[in-house]
Amino acid sequence: MSEFTGERVVPGQVNDDLWAEHISRYAFAARCAAGASVLDIGCGTGYGAAELAQRALSTVGIDIALDAVEYGRAHYGQPNLSFLAASATALPFVDSAFDLVTGFEVIEHLSEWRGLLVEARRVLRPKGVFLVSTPNKLYYTESRGAEGPNPFHTHEFEFAEFQTALAEFFPSVTILLQNHVEAVAFYPEGLLPPVDARVDGMRGTAQDAHFFLAICSMDRAAALRGLLYVHQGSNLLRERERHIHSLERELEEARGQRDEMMRIDAELARHLEEQNRWGLELDQELQVARGHLDRVQKELEDRTAWAISLNERVQDLTQRVEIFEARWNMMRESRWIKLGRKIGVGPQIDQENTTSGGGSGGAA
Repeated sequence: MSEFTGERVVPGQVNDDLWAEHISRYAFAARCAAGASVLDIGCGTGYGAAELAQRALSTVGIDIALDAVEYGRAHYGQPNLSFLAASATALPFVDSAFDLVTGFEVIEHLSEWRGLLVEARRVLRPKGVFLVSTPNKLYYTESRGAEGPNPFHTHEFEFAEFQTALAEFFPSVTILLQNHVEAVAFYPEGLLPPVDARVDGMRGTAQDAHFFLAICSMDRAAALRGLLYVHQGSNLLRERERHIHSLERELEEARGQRDEMMRIDAELARHLEEQNRWGLELDQELQVARGHLDRVQKELEDRTAWAISLNERVQDLTQRVEIFEARWNMMRESRWIKLGRKIGVGPQIDQENTTSGGGSGGAA
């Protein structure tokens, strides 16, 4: 696995905000992982399981995608960490095998999402904790806008539905809201000292939240304090200003590309207009040529008819000549004509005068 698909997080291939959204959940869960047997369901590339393994007694990451499992094995080599290819709805573990089970951003990918909750409850020890997260359907749908529904998600949850679904399987359910917040930090340059956090209240409701993170258990679990996670201390205003400048440059480039496209479009429009004009002229010439062709065709038909008529007349004359010659030959061979020649009466018929137009009669 070397390419970010837009859904599964690959370390180093996502922006800081997206990375913080995902790794912060594991930072929250790590507080429950000390000395525990941990299962990370839908571990993806394994970065979260590796985070939990830093405190856990043992950690197993499972994912149905073999390439994700192979990525985790290749990049995270802690001795107390292992990866398996397995389904979230058919876990290959005995009952009550884990103290902590996590399932971050996986339930919305499952058409049989209840199977995940059944299996998580089955492998969780009586005093164990199940942490499960999912995006808020209301906010997520609005934030995607024109992109439309996420093609990787099969069932998304609103707050009340998520709470009701979890309560069917776990007697104790507490849902926390996960949001990006703006903060002001004080720290020395280049150092990471202990940090105190002060939060002066919260705004918004569950309907406005970005993500839900639920703490589930069979018994009432110890209350987990909220967590303010800061991925990197920096001058956020300066970074935003730089980002704005970068967007402005991109906007100028986009405008330049737009102007160039408009120029090309205008050229294409002119070319199309010329082609249309040429097409009209060609059509007119074609109409003239068709008229000329029709006249030639008519003249040819007239001449053909005249030739046929002339041929019929020639055939008629030929037939009449043949009849005349036949009669003439009969008359010339007649015995009366032969007798007349002997006695010197009647017409003198010479051998060469055998056609209708040759010679004249005379006495011998």
